[in-house]
Amino acid sequence: VQLQAFGGGLVQAGGSLRLSCADSRRTISNNAVGWFRQAPGKEREFVATISWNGGSTTYTDSVEGRFTISRDRSKSTVYLQMDSLKPEDTAVYYCAAGRGSFAGPSIASYTYWGQGTQVTVSS
Repeated sequence: VQLQAFGGGLVQAGGSLRLSCADSRRTISNNAVGWFRQAPGKEREFVATISWNGGSTTYTDSVEGRFTISRDRSKSTVYLQMDSLKPEDTAVYYCAAGRGSFAGPSIASYTYWGQGTQVTVSS
């Protein structure tokens, strides 16, 4: 499994970004995929997860209503649309494949992590 996260950048507060997580070897179509983030000096935290077929999604409270996770199985890609961004959303964002078709917010439920992509939100 090889996951690549990209799409980060610098944006002003209130702006939007869309992150992508590409599965270059097309091996996780039956796995849940999650997004996590890690701010400087803080632990990695759960952001959102989506089930293998996109039928189930879960978000952490702080992004509920602002972020949307989705997947295109034909492209083996999972997206994280981030709207109404806040400075506190600044972090390195990572995607990871779940160990099964569904996965919750626990880091232990995920394997095969992609490299991170930096998101910086200026005030």
